[in-house]
Amino acid sequence: MARANTTLALKAAVLALLVVSSAVWADGQVTSHKARSTAATQASLAQAQQKLQQQQAQVKQLQDSVAKQESGSKQASERLQQQDQAIAKMQQELQALQAKQAAGHP
Repeated sequence: MARANTTLALKAAVLALLVVSSAVWADGQVTSHKARSTAATQASLAQAQQKLQQQQAQVKQLQDSVAKQESGSKQASERLQQQDQAIAKMQQELQALQAKQAAGHP
């Protein structure tokens, strides 16, 4: 009978060991899955951050390009305005000369 109790106790211990080790193994699997999931999330986040930085750099380049074009446009507009003023002044001078000639003054 003592031998049967020992065998029963041994079986119970083995069963308990199996339950504990399967729980530890399952926990290890969950932890491993979480670690892989976390690593994948971090990699995805790193890619998103890199893409964001690239897009921000592209936006900066476009802003600089627009600013350069606006500056060139403003300068061209100022040059045209100066030329218009010069033309208007020459037209007034021409009209004054024509008026003098029409009046008989050389």
